[in-house]
Amino acid sequence: MTTIEPVQTDDPRLLGLRHLLAVVDRLRAPGGCPWDQAQTEASMAPHLVEEAHEWIEAIEEGSASQAQAEAGDALLAVLMICRIAQDGERYDLGQAAEKCAQKLIRRHPHVFDNEHHAGSSTQDWEAIKREEREDAGEDTSAMAGIPKAMPALQRVARASGKAIGVGFAWPSVAGALDKVREELEELEQELSQSDREAAPGTAPSPENRTAIEHELGDLLLASATLARYLDLDPEALCRRAVRRFETRFRSMEEAVGGPMTEQDLVSLLKAWESSKDAEVSKD
Repeated sequence: MTTIEPVQTDDPRLLGLRHLLAVVDRLRAPGGCPWDQAQTEASMAPHLVEEAHEWIEAIEEGSASQAQAEAGDALLAVLMICRIAQDGERYDLGQAAEKCAQKLIRRHPHVFDNEHHAGSSTQDWEAIKREEREDAGEDTSAMAGIPKAMPALQRVARASGKAIGVGFAWPSVAGALDKVREELEELEQELSQSDREAAPGTAPSPENRTAIEHELGDLLLASATLARYLDLDPEALCRRAVRRFETRFRSMEEAVGGPMTEQDLVSLLKAWESSKDAEVSKD
């Protein structure tokens, strides 16, 4: 077994962490902050998610100072949740950290086990996770372990990645692209059926609406899976696409110069195309 060198007590990382831990402990102690004392693990969970998203945004924008600040906010949420759990005698930060460290050692035999000869570290990781679930009597499906609370596009990426890992995959990107075309055709068929069945100005029938939802969902799933085959993160792609849309929309608002509701669609589309052209010229 490879020796793991302990972190020195004067390591700057520990100094900052100790200070933050002391602050969290004081906030939760008698005479501390009423708001912090009133929180529960469940009430803090949304804050953790929000801080994680803000951290991701700072990382993608490339600002080291902002990413550092958001990393601290995310860490604060983690420490606060662990302190709340400690107060409830459920677990504490040290126990959570040690359990994570042991898990990482167990799942990296190619690093920590001198007798292990690894082929693929990714295959080792998944195989070891499967063994852990078997030993615990848990779900051993390849689809196990994907958090239900995970954003949908991230779940698609994880699910398709797991499917690919066990051989359920097209041999090339072309197969994934063909699947997108297939799902688009099926959606177009349902939309065409809706147009035939519905009277002008009326919504589709409940049955047809369900079919449209089904096919549109399949199209989104296939598109996100295509991103996975291209080794792209569909969640990150959509975030960047939304940012481009927002930037172009703001540019369009400036070009129009007045209330959007007073413009006809032709004028708005012209302003939209101009905003796209201006964006391309900047690149």
